[in-house]
Amino acid sequence: MHVRCRSKGTRWLRAFAVLPLLASTLAACGSDEGGGRPTLNWYNFPDDSGALQMAADRCSRASGGRYRISYNKLPRAADGQRQQMVRRLAAEDDSLDILGLDVTWAAEFAEARWIREWTGAAKRQATEGTLRVPLQTSTWKGKLYAVPYNTNTQLLWYRSDLVPTPPKTWSEMLDMARDLARQGKPHFVEIQGAQYEGLTVWFNTLINSAGGSILNPTATEPSLGPPAARAAGIMRELANSVAADPSLPNQMEDQNRLAMEAGVAAFEINYPFVYPSMRQNNPQLFKNFRWAPYPRVDADRPSRPTIGGIDLAISAYSRHPDLAFEAALCLRNRENQLTAALMGGLPPTLRALYDEPAFMKQYPFSREVLAALESASVRPITPAYQNVSIAVSHTLSPPSAIEPVSSVETIGDQIDDALRSEGVIP
Repeated sequence: MHVRCRSKGTRWLRAFAVLPLLASTLAACGSDEGGGRPTLNWYNFPDDSGALQMAADRCSRASGGRYRISYNKLPRAADGQRQQMVRRLAAEDDSLDILGLDVTWAAEFAEARWIREWTGAAKRQATEGTLRVPLQTSTWKGKLYAVPYNTNTQLLWYRSDLVPTPPKTWSEMLDMARDLARQGKPHFVEIQGAQYEGLTVWFNTLINSAGGSILNPTATEPSLGPPAARAAGIMRELANSVAADPSLPNQMEDQNRLAMEAGVAAFEINYPFVYPSMRQNNPQLFKNFRWAPYPRVDADRPSRPTIGGIDLAISAYSRHPDLAFEAALCLRNRENQLTAALMGGLPPTLRALYDEPAFMKQYPFSREVLAALESASVRPITPAYQNVSIAVSHTLSPPSAIEPVSSVETIGDQIDDALRSEGVIP
């Protein structure tokens, strides 16, 4: 069942999705509190740190009684988050106001006319001081449809007791891993090799670092070409070398973290959450746990790691859009982004925060993160992204079976089919 809340006092049920949605939707329907203060429903990923609830409470107080923000937790898995919002927006559910979108969803939601464009003063405030690359994830056809709330990027993490000087390129890293293996020392390179979004991210980073891209600039056809074959070749080389963890075809970010903490690896490509985890779970290894820029494909060309994060969008069906835009800007302001960084480990999208002493103290790798973000790449911006990602991850799994030329041709053919679809997958 699906609930739709009406501002004129009528509330009616409409059969649409699955029963578990009913309870959460009913809870969200306290939209206008006794005579007047509207409730703005913010749907975002579940946050265990308390930073998101703190932001909602702060902004509710800062509104001076004009609105209250209710933080509603979406499912933990990104697929579940997207599915719940897609179903409810397709039914024109007006109990959704502020939407926490994965960085790959803005184009799809905008093309479906489920989210509102940011214009005027709200757009100026949203873009002022915001890092350039995260803003790309919020833009579709030259228009801004969301505002970056947080971002993320991968670094190279390594053990300085095994590798005094970190490698600059993939080739150097594999050579170092082979040398460590000959010495009988920990030598694995931990990276995401399972058949899921992380595998697409690995390929996207490599192809962009090689000077190419998955799609052309207008997102109308695949680009790929020699840079894609180069990227696929690096993935295959690692997977068939001694550097590959035997569990590579099944590994995601958390399995990489655990392997590094267990002491079986020398290198790890992962997000900054691994730093506090290593400090807590293996203090001895933490003494030698270091970080460096994401490895390059070519020594003379910078790496372009793929960014992640969440963008805040305003539902096309919100009954209080002006207040929702105002509230979204508050939720991602300097104070709330700093809190999210310090409490939740979410790198900010405001450039000025990278000079904030409290942030720099907790993130000793903040300069490397900022440098990565300033040269970063984004995943293909297209309403058909879900299909594009599936084409990449399914074709390149397992990495040891990649045939660079034919695998890239297969990806190109499947992307052609994906781009001819409408992009909205239930």
